[in-house]
Amino acid sequence: MTAISEPGSPSGAGPAPVLTARPRPGEAVIKFLLVSAAVLSVLVTVGIIGAVLQPALDFFAEIPFGDFFRTSDVSDDRPYAVIPLIVGTAITTVIALCIAVPIGLGAAMYLSEYASKRARKWLKPTVELLAGVPSVVYGAFAVFFVIPVVLKQWLGLEVSAFNSLGAGLVLGVMIIPTVASLSEDALSAVPLAMRQGSLAMGANRMQTTLRVVFPAALSGIAAAIVLGMSRAVGETMIVLMAGGSIKNMSLDPTEAHETMTGKIARTALGESPVGSTEYNFLFAVALLLFVLTFIMNMFSIAIVRRFRQAY
Repeated sequence: MTAISEPGSPSGAGPAPVLTARPRPGEAVIKFLLVSAAVLSVLVTVGIIGAVLQPALDFFAEIPFGDFFRTSDVSDDRPYAVIPLIVGTAITTVIALCIAVPIGLGAAMYLSEYASKRARKWLKPTVELLAGVPSVVYGAFAVFFVIPVVLKQWLGLEVSAFNSLGAGLVLGVMIIPTVASLSEDALSAVPLAMRQGSLAMGANRMQTTLRVVFPAALSGIAAAIVLGMSRAVGETMIVLMAGGSIKNMSLDPTEAHETMTGKIARTALGESPVGSTEYNFLFAVALLLFVLTFIMNMFSIAIVRRFRQAY
């Protein structure tokens, strides 16, 4: 890249670099591959929506919206009430966030502001290792240890064999790496000059972390929490194994609740004929789950834009 002085440069400022050098031959190929990857991602998203939309429309052609958005099934022959599934999903998600947000943010602040380079070098990969554990292992952990040992024996709680509390606790552990890792990245991105300025004004490290660094990274932290919430809403295996399969409007987390993803997984086991109303019900629930996740992502984008700060 050649530096060429442009007319009109300030006297004594030196030649201004011109960043319009002739493109290299390989850049066109790389640009084509990048554009292809972006277009392919969009096409896959459109394909998923199209695959879900038509069976969902077929379902609503047979079943009225009123029977779908009910708190209880019309009858055993029409078990299509979706509100209890939303309640079950909400309970497990709230419990998961109550575990993941404080632990994840605490880990992120320690790794970003307090940990030495050596400690951070092995602590962060260890935390992120939790994200690599298969969800079926988390489900088995909830069924065979958390519910019978932790909740019943250690804490003495009267809980069902399958319940939302055990599923939500393990679900929270599963999304800790998402909240911790992304929040730590956001905190580390805050310029060092802001920390130095706060310390120079007499603030201690905790005051600097909570009153300067944390607010400056709030947009990234909010995005991390919303992404963790999206993962909790979309997780299937843990709630399928530990949450139970009962449509339940009770808000008691010690009882069993069926979630939207759990219902989809059970319906997709192959017992429902393709094209039947029960089969199409799977896609109607999936479409509703997609819409809810889309709304959460839009909410996340709005928060990021609202609190974004330019350094």
